[in-house]
Amino acid sequence: MPKPTRSRNPKDSDLPDDRHFHEGTAAATARYGRFNLAVVGNTGVGKSSLVNAVFRRDFAKVGKGMPVTKGIDYYHDDSLGIWDFEGFEIGTSESPKATLRRHLEAIKGRPKDQQIDVVWYCVLQNADRLTGPDIQMIQELDAAELPVILVMTKVPWQKNPVTGKYRAPESTEIFKQWLEAPVDPNGEPIDLPLQHVALTSTQNSKGKGAGHGLGDLVEKTLELAPNSSRDSFRVAQQINLPWKREIARRQIAAASAAAGAAAATPLPVADAVTLAPIQLAMMGKISHIYGLELASMMSSSALAQLAAQLSGQALARSFVKLAPGIGSVVNATVATAITAAIGEGWVRLCETVHTGKVRPDEITDVLDQFGPTVVSVAKEWLRSKSPGATSQP
Repeated sequence: MPKPTRSRNPKDSDLPDDRHFHEGTAAATARYGRFNLAVVGNTGVGKSSLVNAVFRRDFAKVGKGMPVTKGIDYYHDDSLGIWDFEGFEIGTSESPKATLRRHLEAIKGRPKDQQIDVVWYCVLQNADRLTGPDIQMIQELDAAELPVILVMTKVPWQKNPVTGKYRAPESTEIFKQWLEAPVDPNGEPIDLPLQHVALTSTQNSKGKGAGHGLGDLVEKTLELAPNSSRDSFRVAQQINLPWKREIARRQIAAASAAAGAAAATPLPVADAVTLAPIQLAMMGKISHIYGLELASMMSSSALAQLAAQLSGQALARSFVKLAPGIGSVVNATVATAITAAIGEGWVRLCETVHTGKVRPDEITDVLDQFGPTVVSVAKEWLRSKSPGATSQP
């Protein structure tokens, strides 16, 4: 007696629609959580520009502000929280150190997902020396067991006409050397517990571009972040694409495995539509990783159209016809390969949107350029069949 095959009429609950994309985005939001950064510095030092350059968020205009107490505000979205410490006035009845201590105590009383992970202590590159209150506040932050990066802002980088490389002015380098081994006017060492000194600018000398030194800043921030918050930071920052790609490919591997499990008993090609919810959820998660809240950028009709295009039937039908020995069903290996190819294409599309080469409202127009093809599925299929095969690095 021949083995029964699955129905060619999948349940309505298995049909793809935009809710699976939304659910994937929500799951990624919950999975990666929020990275919390404290930014300390006087007005005019360039804190907002620095945050906008690294995270592409202008909290001063669009963030959800939460005034906590005079001199400190908390701005946040799903993946990033910014504790903004205003500059401290000299000559007030309460010392800057005592004020900072009070602020830190107030933050300790906030929920767990608002606790500070890393501190950026911002000073202008032409300051030459830190003030006594600056030193005391850095010591106070260290006493609270918070890693502190001193960020020199608005550095006027100079290009070497021969090598083409950029470097900071000599006066800035001298200031950095002092910060790394500070001494008082009498030559006595000063306790300045900094984890790193970063030289940065958010624009080039012509007031355009991405500036310099931001890559070093995000790398050191990741290194100093608690292990539990490192993926949160990788998701929140918008400078290092390879970090995002690494996390996205974890989601591709998980979704591919889930699709393979769903096809453990081979699916008739007509039932390949049942893989679409897995694939759409994967795409929603990847969108969040790249900081692209496409569920709000794209219309529901566009997402529904995307869901229909991912039914997998046409692609599966083409692939099983071309691949010898596959037969007329979608088995675990084919389901895994199709899902991996969809994921890799979606990563490329997200990176293209992320870099501004494609606008969110143009996604449906260019989807065919990034969607999976029989060739891309074949590559994933052959990779999965190779001994010791692993996901792409």
